[in-house]
Amino acid sequence: MSVHDDLTSVQRCLDDLSRSVGRLEQQLGSGGLEMRRVRTDSDHLRESVALLREAAAGPAAPARPQLVTIPDTPYDDSLWVDTDDEGLGARDRHAP
Repeated sequence: MSVHDDLTSVQRCLDDLSRSVGRLEQQLGSGGLEMRRVRTDSDHLRESVALLREAAAGPAAPARPQLVTIPDTPYDDSLWVDTDDEGLGARDRHAP
Protein backbone atom coordinates (compact mmCIF):
# COMPACT_ATOMS: atom_id res chain seq x y z
CA MET A 1 0.00 0.00 0.00
CA SER A 2 1.10 3.52 -0.66
CA VAL A 3 1.26 6.23 1.98
CA HIS A 4 -1.80 7.87 0.45
CA ASP A 5 -3.76 4.62 0.73
CA ASP A 6 -2.66 4.14 4.33
CA LEU A 7 -3.66 7.69 5.26
CA THR A 8 -7.04 7.23 3.59
CA SER A 9 -7.57 4.02 5.55
CA VAL A 10 -6.64 5.75 8.80
CA GLN A 11 -8.99 8.62 7.95
CA ARG A 12 -11.86 6.16 7.43
CA CYS A 13 -11.12 4.54 10.79
CA LEU A 14 -11.08 7.95 12.46
CA ASP A 15 -14.42 8.77 10.87
CA ASP A 16 -15.81 5.52 12.32
CA LEU A 17 -14.30 6.38 15.69
CA SER A 18 -15.86 9.83 15.61
CA ARG A 19 -19.30 8.39 14.84
CA SER A 20 -18.93 5.83 17.65
CA VAL A 21 -17.84 8.51 20.12
CA GLY A 22 -20.86 10.59 19.07
CA ARG A 23 -23.19 7.67 19.78
CA LEU A 24 -21.54 7.12 23.16
CA GLU A 25 -21.99 10.79 23.99
CA GLN A 26 -25.70 10.48 23.23
CA GLN A 27 -26.02 7.44 25.47
CA LEU A 28 -23.74 8.49 28.34
CA GLY A 29 -23.91 12.26 28.10
CA SER A 30 -21.02 14.56 27.31
CA GLY A 31 -20.62 16.04 30.79
CA GLY A 32 -18.31 13.42 32.28
CA LEU A 33 -14.58 13.85 32.38
CA GLU A 34 -14.00 10.49 30.73
CA MET A 35 -16.25 11.30 27.78
CA ARG A 36 -14.67 14.72 27.27
CA ARG A 37 -11.25 13.07 27.38
CA VAL A 38 -12.24 10.49 24.74
CA ARG A 39 -13.65 13.27 22.51
CA THR A 40 -10.48 15.34 22.93
CA ASP A 41 -8.24 12.37 22.15
CA SER A 42 -10.29 11.60 19.06
CA ASP A 43 -9.96 15.21 17.89
CA HIS A 44 -6.19 15.16 18.50
CA LEU A 45 -5.87 12.01 16.39
CA ARG A 46 -7.81 13.70 13.60
CA GLU A 47 -5.48 16.75 13.74
CA SER A 48 -2.38 14.54 13.77
CA VAL A 49 -3.52 12.62 10.69
CA ALA A 50 -4.22 15.93 8.93
CA LEU A 51 -0.64 17.02 9.70
CA LEU A 52 0.68 13.70 8.38
CA ARG A 53 -1.35 14.15 5.21
CA GLU A 54 0.16 17.62 4.70
CA ALA A 55 3.66 16.31 5.32
CA ALA A 56 3.14 13.44 2.86
CA ALA A 57 1.89 15.86 0.20
CA GLY A 58 5.04 17.99 0.52
CA PRO A 59 8.15 17.62 -1.63
CA ALA A 60 9.26 13.99 -1.79
CA ALA A 61 12.96 14.65 -2.26
CA PRO A 62 14.92 17.29 -0.38
CA ALA A 63 16.20 20.13 -2.50
CA ARG A 64 19.87 19.93 -3.40
CA PRO A 65 21.99 22.67 -1.87
CA GLN A 66 23.58 25.15 -4.22
CA LEU A 67 27.22 24.43 -4.90
CA VAL A 68 29.72 27.20 -4.25
CA THR A 69 32.76 27.37 -6.50
CA ILE A 70 36.00 28.03 -4.62
CA PRO A 71 38.65 29.63 -6.82
CA ASP A 72 42.18 28.18 -7.03
CA THR A 73 43.77 31.63 -6.90
CA PRO A 74 45.33 32.65 -3.56
CA TYR A 75 43.31 34.83 -1.21
CA ASP A 76 44.09 38.52 -0.83
CA ASP A 77 46.51 39.03 2.12
CA SER A 78 44.50 42.05 3.28
CA LEU A 79 41.81 39.61 4.45
CA TRP A 80 44.09 38.42 7.24
CA VAL A 81 45.18 41.79 8.66
CA ASP A 82 44.54 42.05 12.44
CA THR A 83 43.54 38.41 12.80
CA ASP A 84 44.73 35.79 15.26
CA ASP A 85 46.30 32.53 14.18
CA GLU A 86 44.25 29.75 15.68
CA GLY A 87 46.03 28.46 18.76
CA LEU A 88 48.94 30.90 18.36
CA GLY A 89 47.35 34.25 19.17
CA ALA A 90 48.02 37.60 17.51
CA ARG A 91 51.07 38.02 15.23
CA ASP A 92 52.70 40.87 17.14
CA ARG A 93 52.30 39.30 20.60
CA HIS A 94 54.08 36.42 22.30
CA ALA A 95 52.46 33.43 23.92
CA PRO A 96 52.35 33.55 27.72
